Amino acid sequence: VQLQASGGGLVQPGGSLRLSCKASGFISGDYAIGWFRQAPGKEREWVSSMSSSDGATYYGNSVKGRFPMSRDNAENTVFLQMNSLKAEDTAVYYCGVAPGYNAAIKVEDYKHWGQGTQVTVSS
Repeated sequence: VQLQASGGGLVQPGGSLRLSCKASGFISGDYAIGWFRQAPGKEREWVSSMSSSDGATYYGNSVKGRFPMSRDNAENTVFLQMNSLKAEDTAVYYCGVAPGYNAAIKVEDYKHWGQGTQVTVSS
């Protein structure tokens, strides 16, 4: 499985960005696909995840209500729409796949990772 994350950039506080994560390759069974972020000097933090089976979404408290996650099954792509961005959202954002899970929030549950995309929120 290969994951390609894109869409990061520089945005002012209050602005929006949409991240994309395109998956290629075959995953047998159900899995969770999720977004994490890592700011300098901090541990990788779970942001959101989606179940492959029914599309159910789950969000961390810091982004709930601001970062809806969606998918395009035809394109094997998931999206993270980032709204009302704050300076504390600045980080490298990674997408990952956790085989065998419907909902996964732990880094160690994810076995496949994309390369990361930088999001900087600054005026």
